[in-house]
Amino acid sequence: MTLPTQLVLQALLEDPTREMYGLEICAAVSLPTGIIHPILARFEGIGWLESRWEEADPHQQGRPRRRYYRLTPDGIEYARDALARAHTKVTRLPGLDGGAA
Repeated sequence: MTLPTQLVLQALLEDPTREMYGLEICAAVSLPTGIIHPILARFEGIGWLESRWEEADPHQQGRPRRRYYRLTPDGIEYARDALARAHTKVTRLPGLDGGAA
């Protein structure tokens, strides 16, 4: 399992019932959307995640609509198991180097 995939799963597992939008996940794991969104799409495709578009009017909000993601009940269990079995483990979010220069 790649480190970006582990970071995404860890971010989602911080509060597994909470919805997070794509850019919020990007910020939590310090990775760009081009890396995060394919991971999210893959997990949604296999049933680990569910998503929804917010109902806000983009013109009133002054920004594009957000797509919110949340782990499914099965996804929570699969994600925990996958992280437990990962060969190279991420121990915390973000700053994998512990702040060392």
